[in-house]
Amino acid sequence: MQFVKNGPDIPERLLQAHEDGQVVFFCGAGISYPAGLPGFDGLVDQVYDNLAVLQPDPIQQAAINARQFDTAIGLLEEKIVGGRKRVRKELAKILTPATPIASAATATHEALLTLGKNREGRTRLVTTNFDRLFEEVIASRALNIARFQPPLPIPKRRWDGLMYLHGLLSAEPSESELDRLVVSSGDFGLAYLTEGWAARFVSELFRGYSVCFVGYSLNDPVLRYMMDALAADRLLGESPPEMFAFDSFSEGREETCENKWRARNVTPIYYEPEPHCHAYLHRTLRAWAEIYCEGVRGKELIVDEYAAVDPSDSTPQNNFVDRLRWALSDPSGLPAKRFAELDPVPSLDWLKPLSEEAYGHADLARFGVPHEAAVDNELAFSLINRPSPYPLAPWMCLVDNGARGSRWDTVMRHLAHWLTRHLDDPALLLWLAERGGQLHEDMVEKIERRLNELYELERDGNKAELARIRENAPKAIPGAPMRTLWRFMLTGQVKSTIGDHFGFTRWRKHFRRDGLTPSLRLELRKMLTPRIALSKPLPWPATEEETGDPDIEDLVDWKIVLSTDYVHSSLRHLSNNERWTAALPELLSDFGALLRDALDLRRELGDVDGRSDRSCIQQPSISEHEQNNKFHDWTALIDLSRDAWLATAAQSPAQATLVAEFWSNTPYPLFKRLTFFAAAQDDVIPLR
Repeated sequence: MQFVKNGPDIPERLLQAHEDGQVVFFCGAGISYPAGLPGFDGLVDQVYDNLAVLQPDPIQQAAINARQFDTAIGLLEEKIVGGRKRVRKELAKILTPATPIASAATATHEALLTLGKNREGRTRLVTTNFDRLFEEVIASRALNIARFQPPLPIPKRRWDGLMYLHGLLSAEPSESELDRLVVSSGDFGLAYLTEGWAARFVSELFRGYSVCFVGYSLNDPVLRYMMDALAADRLLGESPPEMFAFDSFSEGREETCENKWRARNVTPIYYEPEPHCHAYLHRTLRAWAEIYCEGVRGKELIVDEYAAVDPSDSTPQNNFVDRLRWALSDPSGLPAKRFAELDPVPSLDWLKPLSEEAYGHADLARFGVPHEAAVDNELAFSLINRPSPYPLAPWMCLVDNGARGSRWDTVMRHLAHWLTRHLDDPALLLWLAERGGQLHEDMVEKIERRLNELYELERDGNKAELARIRENAPKAIPGAPMRTLWRFMLTGQVKSTIGDHFGFTRWRKHFRRDGLTPSLRLELRKMLTPRIALSKPLPWPATEEETGDPDIEDLVDWKIVLSTDYVHSSLRHLSNNERWTAALPELLSDFGALLRDALDLRRELGDVDGRSDRSCIQQPSISEHEQNNKFHDWTALIDLSRDAWLATAAQSPAQATLVAEFWSNTPYPLFKRLTFFAAAQDDVIPLR
């Protein structure tokens, strides 16, 4: 997630680990650039210049070229008279910034002190810098923070303070203090190898926390020593938490840098290089600290800032969509509540980014879901369609009462409330239909409750409240066509996109084995139950004659389908089955009732009324070609009714009379049009 435009994109798993108090920031020389202090390379150059060493000898130059600055310092100390004392005094001068120190020069240090304090108030911060910029902030802000210098204690879970891993320059450093600084290759050898206290500290730290390196370069000698210490633990089978490092990138070298960081088992977080002392990194740390300091309120401020913005305006350079997603996912639910209740209501356009599968295996812990060590690279989920944490997940079982859906957390409840403020927008209905159409029971309850509230306001004539609702959410109050469509959705009449593709095939096998049992008859009716399939309407140009409220057909395209797919093709396999032919007369009333249900749905959708029946354009399928092109169509019921009717009429004249009365008394013109089948049967009584 980006905290600032053009800033580094911080992985959300790092943000969550930090919220959980599992991150320790490891601070290098780069954080002191705004104060005019150099990095390790600049420090070496200035030491050579200040000591009037005109030119490093070939061995020293080779070390500098190889970026082994600790070795170069050690060689210089050996080369000149009184080398160790003179070099370290010069280091102290170089690392003492001009006074007074501007607040901007230490703003990043202040931000890191904020980020380094967990929600319990414990400070866990490590620096390899010798300068006193942290001390300046602590003194000016009167902060109560313990500080530790070498040799450092093992960082157990209760440690609290700022660790100066390689020493600290006092205001007036003594010779013994200068001697204890870890700066030359010999000093590093003692700290990490011979005495080993630094290696023990680093190993224990990396074992227990996610470390985030700030202010280091890829080839920094300090990193080399720490990675060597960590490598020993890995040989023993240790698997520390993920480590991160902020780094700027050079054009065309991103992949090379990525591979080098990954080789060290560090996840790089890149930001654009620019000439102003890595300004994007410093601005990011300050913005992050400000939001972290504000707590949940900081995330609510993100909601306030971006909820009214068009999400399509988000760019890789200014990815505010990720910012808002991160804020909304706060487990307290308060930012999501703020989003849901904001006036004016955030646009439904936010539904697309909120449903994007932006998360993977590494993000499971962020949502309270424990995961196995083996990485599932195929896992992808979104903020509004995600795995459930343990307290909300259903049990695994062989049988239950059918109520095993996972429960919602507070974030999901508030986002659902936001959606209920868009009930007059067909885009919401279509979005739900495209994703299965079978609403979670809590979503059904929320929509029904909202519709009831709106109905009561309209019944009581509360025009002021209705006007207020429309002012803040123009699509909140559904018109008559949308209420009809919501009725279908809430009662399960909308066809699920996760269709039953093989249900009729299974039923056919059971029928051939057992015949038409009562249970198979009920199952057949269930599979042939008419449903409504919804899709986006074609964009017809508006005309001047169009006035008044929109009809259903203006909002969505719809068609009547069956609950089970591929009925036509399955019927062909039964056409010559004697059991099926014998069962058709018994099924005639079922098929007739299902046809009536189909026409009732069409009538409620406005396609059939008392004076006309526009279903005449869907004639029964009488050719093989038409059957192959109507796999999902409700007209399969017409074919089944026709077959059952002809089979019934063929049994006896008395039965034929009853069938004729049944069809002729129906109020729907469609049934009367079936008489053209009778014309081909001399023994069937004409119905006209």
